[in-house]
Amino acid sequence: MSQNNIAIIYGSDTGATENVAKSLHVKIGEDKVDLLEVNSISPDDFRKYKTILIGVPTWYIGELQSDWDYFFPEFKKIDFTGIKTTYFGLGDQLGYPDSFVDGIGILAEVVLKNGGKVFGSWSTDGYDFDESLGVNPDGDFYGLVIDDDNQHEMTDERVDKWLSQIKSDLI
Repeated sequence: MSQNNIAIIYGSDTGATENVAKSLHVKIGEDKVDLLEVNSISPDDFRKYKTILIGVPTWYIGELQSDWDYFFPEFKKIDFTGIKTTYFGLGDQLGYPDSFVDGIGILAEVVLKNGGKVFGSWSTDGYDFDESLGVNPDGDFYGLVIDDDNQHEMTDERVDKWLSQIKSDLI
């Protein structure tokens, strides 16, 4: 762990979420943000940062990716007071339109319940899905949403647009 105030914490089975995490790491600045896999950290590690970008793909019908699922009982116990979080979620809107990017909503709900703040919402425009726990009460996603299966060509553009949108929160 370094002395950075910002971390990217992600889980990835197929590598798609890892690719987005690495892209964010490079674009924000590798010297400014720590890149951590959720399967190699402890709950205490979350308390070392003021701002955390959380990467989670949604698997099957609204389930957390395997590393997040394994870590979830511990995640629910973390005190997020004083910590700002945002999310980048990967999902398949055509294959799973009733649980599209549920993972970001599942994690954001815990953070909010445990005293944390959520920033970096992302418009649902340009996506075609029926239901999602990843949509916040304002009608936007809790963070950046990537559909690498069906809209791969939009990934880089979405990452860049979202980063410019949240830049002031990453100081």
